[in-house]
Amino acid sequence: MPTPAQHMIAEIQVIPRPAGTVERQYQHVDAAIAVIQASGLKYEVHGLGTVVEGPPERIWPLLQAVHQATLESGAERTLSVIKVSSGAKAGGPRVEDLVGKFRR
Repeated sequence: MPTPAQHMIAEIQVIPRPAGTVERQYQHVDAAIAVIQASGLKYEVHGLGTVVEGPPERIWPLLQAVHQATLESGAERTLSVIKVSSGAKAGGPRVEDLVGKFRR
Protein backbone atom coordinates (compact mmCIF):
# COMPACT_ATOMS: atom_id res chain seq x y z
CA MET A 1 0.00 0.00 0.00
CA PRO A 2 1.43 3.44 -0.92
CA THR A 3 2.42 5.88 1.79
CA PRO A 4 -0.05 8.76 2.00
CA ALA A 5 1.12 12.18 0.89
CA GLN A 6 2.33 14.44 3.66
CA HIS A 7 1.01 17.60 2.00
CA MET A 8 -2.25 18.44 0.28
CA ILE A 9 -3.71 21.54 -1.33
CA ALA A 10 -7.48 21.89 -1.47
CA GLU A 11 -9.80 24.58 -2.73
CA ILE A 12 -13.38 24.74 -1.54
CA GLN A 13 -16.19 26.94 -2.75
CA VAL A 14 -19.46 26.78 -0.83
CA ILE A 15 -22.66 27.82 -2.57
CA PRO A 16 -25.35 28.04 0.11
CA ARG A 17 -29.02 28.68 -0.61
CA PRO A 18 -30.15 31.19 0.27
CA ALA A 19 -26.81 32.99 0.16
CA GLY A 20 -27.58 34.96 3.32
CA THR A 21 -29.92 37.63 4.58
CA VAL A 22 -30.43 41.24 3.54
CA GLU A 23 -28.48 42.36 6.61
CA ARG A 24 -25.76 39.70 6.29
CA GLN A 25 -25.50 38.82 2.62
CA TYR A 26 -22.61 36.34 3.05
CA GLN A 27 -23.35 34.96 6.52
CA HIS A 28 -23.15 31.29 5.46
CA VAL A 29 -19.92 31.74 3.52
CA ASP A 30 -18.49 33.69 6.47
CA ALA A 31 -19.37 30.75 8.74
CA ALA A 32 -17.52 28.38 6.40
CA ILE A 33 -14.44 30.61 6.30
CA ALA A 34 -14.48 30.87 10.11
CA VAL A 35 -14.07 27.08 10.31
CA ILE A 36 -11.03 27.30 8.05
CA GLN A 37 -9.58 30.17 10.08
CA ALA A 38 -10.00 28.16 13.29
CA SER A 39 -8.21 25.14 11.78
CA GLY A 40 -4.76 26.67 12.18
CA LEU A 41 -3.86 25.59 8.64
CA LYS A 42 -2.42 27.91 6.01
CA TYR A 43 -5.20 29.31 3.83
CA GLU A 44 -6.03 32.04 1.31
CA VAL A 45 -9.51 33.43 0.75
CA HIS A 46 -10.25 34.26 -2.88
CA GLY A 47 -13.31 35.72 -4.58
CA LEU A 48 -14.64 32.33 -5.69
CA GLY A 49 -13.27 29.94 -3.10
CA THR A 50 -10.72 29.38 -0.37
CA VAL A 51 -7.46 27.46 -0.75
CA VAL A 52 -6.10 25.57 2.25
CA GLU A 53 -2.98 23.45 2.56
CA GLY A 54 -1.64 20.96 5.05
CA PRO A 55 -1.60 17.26 5.92
CA PRO A 56 -4.35 15.19 4.27
CA GLU A 57 -5.53 13.82 7.60
CA ARG A 58 -6.44 17.39 8.59
CA ILE A 59 -7.67 18.62 5.20
CA TRP A 60 -10.29 15.91 4.55
CA PRO A 61 -12.21 16.40 7.82
CA LEU A 62 -11.89 20.17 7.43
CA LEU A 63 -13.61 20.08 4.02
CA GLN A 64 -16.53 18.21 5.57
CA ALA A 65 -16.69 20.67 8.48
CA VAL A 66 -16.67 23.66 6.10
CA HIS A 67 -19.58 22.22 4.13
CA GLN A 68 -21.49 21.46 7.32
CA ALA A 69 -20.86 24.95 8.72
CA THR A 70 -22.98 26.53 5.99
CA LEU A 71 -25.93 24.36 6.97
CA GLU A 72 -25.43 24.96 10.68
CA SER A 73 -25.39 28.72 10.05
CA GLY A 74 -28.92 28.52 8.68
CA ALA A 75 -28.65 27.78 4.96
CA GLU A 76 -31.48 25.60 3.69
CA ARG A 77 -29.05 23.72 1.44
CA THR A 78 -25.52 24.02 0.17
CA LEU A 79 -23.32 22.85 -2.67
CA SER A 80 -19.56 22.58 -2.19
CA VAL A 81 -17.15 22.53 -5.13
CA ILE A 82 -13.87 20.95 -4.04
CA LYS A 83 -10.53 20.57 -5.82
CA VAL A 84 -7.79 18.52 -4.18
CA SER A 85 -4.14 18.07 -5.14
CA SER A 86 -1.59 15.76 -3.57
CA GLY A 87 1.22 13.51 -4.71
CA ALA A 88 1.89 9.81 -4.36
CA LYS A 89 5.16 10.67 -2.61
CA ALA A 90 5.72 12.82 0.44
CA GLY A 91 6.02 16.53 -0.14
CA GLY A 92 4.57 18.26 -3.12
CA PRO A 93 4.15 21.83 -4.20
CA ARG A 94 2.89 24.53 -1.90
CA VAL A 95 0.49 27.25 -2.99
CA GLU A 96 3.39 29.70 -3.07
CA ASP A 97 5.33 27.36 -5.40
CA LEU A 98 2.42 27.36 -7.85
CA VAL A 99 1.42 31.03 -7.87
CA GLY A 100 4.27 33.02 -6.32
CA LYS A 101 5.70 34.21 -9.62
CA PHE A 102 2.34 35.75 -10.54
CA ARG A 103 1.94 37.78 -7.39
CA ARG A 104 2.82 41.45 -7.29
